[in-house]
Amino acid sequence: MLLSELLVLGLGSNTPRGEDSCVDLLRKACVQLSRLFTIFEVSSVYRTKPMYMEKQERFHNMVVCGIPAPGTSPMELLGEIHRIEASLGRDRSREIRNGPRTLDIDIEMFGTESVDEPALQIPHPRIRERAFVLVPLDDALSGKFMRLKDSVAKFLGVDFSDIKSGDNDVEFFMDKNSFMMPIKNMLNIVEKKD
Repeated sequence: MLLSELLVLGLGSNTPRGEDSCVDLLRKACVQLSRLFTIFEVSSVYRTKPMYMEKQERFHNMVVCGIPAPGTSPMELLGEIHRIEASLGRDRSREIRNGPRTLDIDIEMFGTESVDEPALQIPHPRIRERAFVLVPLDDALSGKFMRLKDSVAKFLGVDFSDIKSGDNDVEFFMDKNSFMMPIKNMLNIVEKKD
């Protein structure tokens, strides 16, 4: 695996939808997102303080990373992400910028690509200030992608050893194994239908 192949997505939710909790929405998003990867890894889930619009519920945040399916372009990926968000209740036309949402998926990093379009900037321009992304990213990179951790830190200009969870802004909520157990069952069901 090379740094140039690594896709990193940040996920967040602070608004349940019907009977689905924020964690349920993250799980359902991961099931759909997993189809876009050939190798897929998740972080644990963290509860985080909202940054830009503070008068709202805390977010449940996590990161997924891996190797995207061959031939995937950043703009095609963005279209798929918007489709997944909409399928889980996000209505961009009715929401307040940086406000509450059922699901938010950001492309944080697409290998070493740089994109600067009105609809998409990669790497994410505010990633260095977002502990709610960096703490879960550090977690996710501690698995299958451990050998890329130093390269990711250098590429993004961050020092993972300076990023701490457990403060008032980012609190550990659920370990990745507990989070993944229902997803593994959902993925088995999806595979049996295909």
